[in-house]
Amino acid sequence: MLKKNCIYDIAFLGHYTKDTIVSSAGTRIVDGGAFNYGSHVAARMGLKVAAITRLAKEDQRVIDRLKRLNVSVFAHISPKSTCLRLEYPTNNVDERTIFVESTAGNFTPEEVKNIKSFAFVIGASMRGEISLSVINELSKKNTILSADVQSFIRVNEGGKLVPREWPERNMIFSHLDILKTDAVEAGILFGDCNLHAAAQKMHDLGPKEVIITHRDGLLVYAENKFYTQKFFPKEIIGRSGRGDTCLASYTAKRLSASPKEAAIWAAAVTSLKMETEGPFKRTIEEVNYLIQTKYQS
Repeated sequence: MLKKNCIYDIAFLGHYTKDTIVSSAGTRIVDGGAFNYGSHVAARMGLKVAAITRLAKEDQRVIDRLKRLNVSVFAHISPKSTCLRLEYPTNNVDERTIFVESTAGNFTPEEVKNIKSFAFVIGASMRGEISLSVINELSKKNTILSADVQSFIRVNEGGKLVPREWPERNMIFSHLDILKTDAVEAGILFGDCNLHAAAQKMHDLGPKEVIITHRDGLLVYAENKFYTQKFFPKEIIGRSGRGDTCLASYTAKRLSASPKEAAIWAAAVTSLKMETEGPFKRTIEEVNYLIQTKYQS
């Protein structure tokens, strides 16, 4: 089904974000961004990875780290990077407030036009970074198109990210093969219903496969079946990037495995990622060991 002349196995599209994280553990600055979390996972899986991003020149170190993992980085240098402040007021990792201090601007269709990949993963910080015109350009490619709802539902209102419905929702969903959301976003989109019902509603709008993350694990709906898996982190230190890592690891694994296998893989990778701040930096052997000890029934 896919073109055989693709240069990359998987490509990630999104801003680098300089994240100031405030929690009961203190305040720290972390190099974030869905493209960053995703590229680290896929590169460590041995895939050929492209990363398309926007950031300030002063944050070149992020590009250098990815290049050392053999990731091909296509970066637009902007006056400022996207800088976010993530505040976690309680021990509930799903309860947080995100503030916007600066942005690196919006992507254009030209930035993705000439990149050929078996899969593209869209991970924006907020609405506007990746427009419908960019998605239309990606949809022209014979590719797996994967996206996170946060790319569209988050709106910058007076320097604070707030969830809002959007008029282009159904058009965007109709182009997607894989859609990821979290439990809070699912509730905003479809009201007070259980996660299984929300996943079915999202699927009915176009995406072939749906992932919903929550504080305890993930739910996948694919090929008319539901798959549920738990997270097993020894401790939660790196909540930020949980969904980005989950979507990236699921999409990357789906290039060669079934939805059930991809769900288990994503749960294990995300569990290990949450044990530390920043992108996934564990070994594949550690992922396989966790699967053998926690996910074998």
